[in-house]
Amino acid sequence: MPAERAGRLGVGTIGAGRVGAVLASALAGAGHALTGIAAVSESSRERAGAMLPAVPVLPIPEIVERSELVLLAVPETELGALVAGLAEAGAWQPGQLVLHTAARFGTGVLAPAVRAGAIPLAVHPAMTFTGTSIDLARLPGTWFAVTAPAPVVPIGQALVVEMGGEPFIVAEHDRAAYGDAIDTAVSFSTAVVDQASGLLEGIGVPRAGAVLASLVRSTVENALARHDAGPLPDGAGTIDEAGTDRPLGGGG
Repeated sequence: MPAERAGRLGVGTIGAGRVGAVLASALAGAGHALTGIAAVSESSRERAGAMLPAVPVLPIPEIVERSELVLLAVPETELGALVAGLAEAGAWQPGQLVLHTAARFGTGVLAPAVRAGAIPLAVHPAMTFTGTSIDLARLPGTWFAVTAPAPVVPIGQALVVEMGGEPFIVAEHDRAAYGDAIDTAVSFSTAVVDQASGLLEGIGVPRAGAVLASLVRSTVENALARHDAGPLPDGAGTIDEAGTDRPLGGGG
């Protein structure tokens, strides 16, 4: 289903978890047409209804058939089998953009789709999600890791910019290390706050989270500042600009 305005894409989303519904909403805000969303669990259907009330909930094969860009926002453990299964069913289309959001994987996991002529993109937002409209306000300024074949990197960068994010490139062979860094940041920061809060609560301090908030934020900000060497180079500003040289028939 082609989008009406030049440079706009028909976007189908597979996975209505905390990430998928939010990114789909952000792409819709940039003018892309949402062709459908796949939501299996009751919670994901409720989230899709709240975040994307006008978007139909459809079977996965129908979403792939209708979409120029397929957004795969599923758990890392399910991604490979999903891509391979759709390839076996002959679902992928030449020239179709296929974007996954898993931190740990580059575009290699999309190889079955690429063999069918699809164009692979691995784009991960370095942020935790609530799966609500709160996340849309947090996207501006969030950094997104982009991994893609060189000719289509500008497309990945442009999609990030259109969602309000800041793109940076992670090489295919570095993607696992990037995933480790993300896991470390999330797990350790959560564990430290939980442990400190527990100690305060143990001595009767009320609202331990509020007591620690300024301390934790300032400490984290100071630590992050020591590792911030300045802005990274900008990519294409919009998908219209990036799409001029969009290759068809695969991203290799």
